[in-house]
Amino acid sequence: MENQSRRTFLHSISMLAAGAALTSPLYGFSAAKKLKIVLVGTGVRGTSFWGKRLVEQYPDKLEFVGLCDINPGRLQYAKKFMGVSCPVYTDFDKMLQEQKPDLIIVTTKDAVHHEYIIKGLRSGHDVLTEKPLTIDEDKCQQIMDAERASNKKLIVGFNYRWGPYMTKIKELLNDGVIGEITSVDFNWYLNVHHGASYFRRWHGLMNGGGSLWVHKATHHFDLLNWWLDSDPKEVFAYGALEHYGKNGPFRSTNCRPCNHKKECKYYWDITKSDHDMRLYADNEKYDGYLRDACLYRPEIDIYDKMSAQIKYANKAIVNYSLTTYSPFEGWRIAFNGQKGRIEAWTDIPFFKNEDMDQADLHAAEMNQNLKEATLVEPVILFKNWEDYKTINVTSERGGHGGGDKRLHDKIFVNPNAADPLKHSAGLRDGVMSVLIGIAARKSIQSSQPVKIAALTDLKPTANRT
Repeated sequence: MENQSRRTFLHSISMLAAGAALTSPLYGFSAAKKLKIVLVGTGVRGTSFWGKRLVEQYPDKLEFVGLCDINPGRLQYAKKFMGVSCPVYTDFDKMLQEQKPDLIIVTTKDAVHHEYIIKGLRSGHDVLTEKPLTIDEDKCQQIMDAERASNKKLIVGFNYRWGPYMTKIKELLNDGVIGEITSVDFNWYLNVHHGASYFRRWHGLMNGGGSLWVHKATHHFDLLNWWLDSDPKEVFAYGALEHYGKNGPFRSTNCRPCNHKKECKYYWDITKSDHDMRLYADNEKYDGYLRDACLYRPEIDIYDKMSAQIKYANKAIVNYSLTTYSPFEGWRIAFNGQKGRIEAWTDIPFFKNEDMDQADLHAAEMNQNLKEATLVEPVILFKNWEDYKTINVTSERGGHGGGDKRLHDKIFVNPNAADPLKHSAGLRDGVMSVLIGIAARKSIQSSQPVKIAALTDLKPTANRT
């Protein structure tokens, strides 16, 4: 029975990675014999979204049999925070050998995702990785080669796709209500609370997260690829570091000892968060990582303003921008088609005459257990020669617009459910999303357009259906 359950799971997860309808990978697993999971990388994302939430929401479906991190102090706190009793490891290979898991979840620093993905695949395990897949084209190729050489599969945890608002846009585009898509304008705004947080952390260094072109914008590029149902073909981009890093008026190693607390508008008091103190500050002695690092430190080398033009294989052209120090958090998009136009946005405060607390907005979005009334968000449909229509979409704010719980339910509860809109994301989705960011980075460095086909052996297709 146990061997049969394992075989059923392995087959099913390969189907999930391909975005196909499948038999539940949890078939044969029960309270007495649960899905065995190990987690590598016990930072805030791993311990919360891929840790504590799974423990609380699916206790009859899965169990954590191992946690791994390079920081032994963080491991001990993660174990307590998640509410698990499994062993902890600083040696990933030893954890795999001893625990023989059914699934590895990778939530480490982006730059080392590939190491654990490849080791996992080569050792005969299926792997689920947090976005982004990795940070450069060479690592992309290594991951693709490893999956091809194994009989295992990789799932990429794209959650934005699953939100009701994003899904309604996909449905309208699939229905062809504005005809063939010719161009898209996509603008994403990170406010001075959320945007600044990236520059305090390891994300502020190119060798850690590959810049926000990769770490953050991979979310947005995946949405574009999914909405357009096509692959990117060529990218030309601009970018610069003009606000954070060496541009700032103050300097310190981190916020706690800083002499400019009263003057610096970006001062962040980590001591107000017991969770951050116990997860990070209490464990600095092990690896030296400062969670409240100065966002004006001179070693920051990523871009804080970014703009790209993306040409798709289906001939659609996208104009994309990312702002990291906006007074408000939100995004807006417009699809231009042969028969009309679709406009959509979320959290643009003056559109609703709202006065939202920008400091709390991101925390609400990240909260998977947020209990609040559902939101009603508009999508505007324009058709040539006709009056525009407002389509009101019932949506949510918590858990990335409701995407988090839907992604988890698909993986761990209802993977056999139909997936007509192809929400499920596999290796190709992960690769194509990061290649746009990698190409944008290379374009800035060379002042030339970069062809996606030149980066790996994965070639763009006009229609992914």
